[in-house]
Amino acid sequence: MNRQILFLLLSLSFLCTASGRCRAETVCDPLQVSSNGRFLVHGGGTPFFWMGDTAWQLIHDLTRQEIEFYMANRAWKGFTVIQTVVLAELRGLEEPNRQGHFALKDKDPTKPIVEEGPDNDYWDDVEFVLKTARENGLYVGLLPTWGRYVTSNWQNGLVDGIFNESNALEYGQFVGKRFREYDNIIWIIGGDRAAPTDASRAIWRALARGITIGAAGKEDYSKTLMTYHTSGPGASWWFFNDEKWLDIRACQSGHGRSSFNWQFIQIGYSIKPIKPVLDLETAYPGFRHGRPPTIATDDHARRGAYWSVFAGACGHTYGHHSIWQMYDPIRPGVADPKQYWYEVLDIPSAFQMGYLRNLMESRPFITATPDQSMIVTEQNHVDDYIEALRSDGFIMVYTPTGKTFTLRMGKLRCKALIAWWFDPRKGEETKIGIVENKGVQSFDPPGSEGFPNDQVLVLDDPEKKFGPPGEVERENDAK
Repeated sequence: MNRQILFLLLSLSFLCTASGRCRAETVCDPLQVSSNGRFLVHGGGTPFFWMGDTAWQLIHDLTRQEIEFYMANRAWKGFTVIQTVVLAELRGLEEPNRQGHFALKDKDPTKPIVEEGPDNDYWDDVEFVLKTARENGLYVGLLPTWGRYVTSNWQNGLVDGIFNESNALEYGQFVGKRFREYDNIIWIIGGDRAAPTDASRAIWRALARGITIGAAGKEDYSKTLMTYHTSGPGASWWFFNDEKWLDIRACQSGHGRSSFNWQFIQIGYSIKPIKPVLDLETAYPGFRHGRPPTIATDDHARRGAYWSVFAGACGHTYGHHSIWQMYDPIRPGVADPKQYWYEVLDIPSAFQMGYLRNLMESRPFITATPDQSMIVTEQNHVDDYIEALRSDGFIMVYTPTGKTFTLRMGKLRCKALIAWWFDPRKGEETKIGIVENKGVQSFDPPGSEGFPNDQVLVLDDPEKKFGPPGEVERENDAK
């Protein structure tokens, strides 16, 4: 089928399905770290749940119509952050983007190509992405550059790209100033690269400093929100920790079936000083990865999302092998994708990320802390690890395999608890009833034991009068 016809049909199908639903659910005011240091909140203190999608090649490889279609699709499903790159990894400096624009003259970071008037240069194209995201209530996790333009190797940190400490500072000032009016930016320094050398770390620090000076008019890191994206498996705290510019710790757990990201998140959560922690890249459906190589599925992506959040992350970033690279018929794919990006927008795991967000937002999640001391069941395997969250008023326990588990009760100050099962695959809840809040109790999830029968047990303090888990009323739901 002709690509343009297929895209038109997909667009019409989405618009019919989405009819009557409001895309933008939040105001994109500046985000900040919560008072407990673990989560992100809006300026007025309203909790913000990071539900991200990796769209690394979006700015460079999509038309404006495609960008609008993609953003609307992601907002409708409940995503809150789109991660993308200004200087893209693939074709970023060698070919013009789909609007026919190059970002830099002679591949020089100090020579951004700027033309008079709107919609006339690459930077106008970046602004279009930020504006379209904002119109859809979305934040943009924006990488100023992919890491290959600092160091070509994923791990060794040897500087051999177009950036040095001086021009990174100047380039950072340019992009920070150019987009200073957009409150929906979360800056992501790095770009799939480790930083084990002094030289590479100096460049990334200079870039962060430049962005803040450009955005705030001075070196005031309270005016920007930043994290660092390293290669995977890896973590930002291996290279940067108590930096003035670093607000969020992040890891990349890897793309295959063996992405046991709860291990990364537990470590990042425990490090001082306290900061929010995230997995910026994890199991990608459709990605053949690992040794021996395996292909990750919807179930692995969903498991990684729940593992990270229940280990204490302030949210999670989803990704699909075809979407990160925006694979389509007019460009070669990387690592053998099997479907085009617009064909996989509506696979089950994409919807299931919204179910996770709904579950967390149906309870005061920014008061929750991981508490593995509740779990009595012996845990001997990394791939069926059970996790527990506890807060003032509720407990949630995630099992990736639906096996029976035993809990130590009495963690909440009430005599009895309202118990529910929540199905991460369907976003549906089943009420169990009232259970005693004392001693040691076993819970047998519905369905047969085994992956991917993942389930969440929700235990509520009756006095809090919570609604069913996963049911959320948002401001625009009734409009």
